[in-house]
Amino acid sequence: MPELEWARAIELPRDAASATTPAELRTAWIHRAPEDQVLALFRAACAPGEPVPSPWWLRAVAAGTLGHREDGFRIEDRIDKLLSRRPGWEYVPWAADGESGYWEFMPSEGGRAGHRIPTTILPTERHPGWIDVLPAHSLTTPEPIAVAGLAGLRARLGEFEAVR
Repeated sequence: MPELEWARAIELPRDAASATTPAELRTAWIHRAPEDQVLALFRAACAPGEPVPSPWWLRAVAAGTLGHREDGFRIEDRIDKLLSRRPGWEYVPWAADGESGYWEFMPSEGGRAGHRIPTTILPTERHPGWIDVLPAHSLTTPEPIAVAGLAGLRARLGEFEAVR
């Protein structure tokens, strides 16, 4: 039954698809319930050995690489604050079930290079910089570029935005 409880815990209201910031997307039980209860249910749902849909920050907190869920929220909010000031970036709230949203650089899609998938920035638990960039592409999804935190993202944005 933990898997069924987990499915309800990550469920977002229907209007979540219209969120324009990460903060507006944080309406599920996993975002509001006491963190220890969220972690306990997450671990129970993962106990059979299969991964369950979950946001990057929860996987990082459960692994002990991120202190608290609020730290993950802060990272998402800082990325959003940086990108919302720059033209061409759009927040996409409809990631896979349980996942956090991501940002796309729309000018990189269909430009001179004809890419079908725009440059995408997504938070990740994959490394301690917490930010991955998927370059614009058309066919095979490229390996994500690990970015060294918000400072690293700020320093490399011109490089990522140059792909059009």
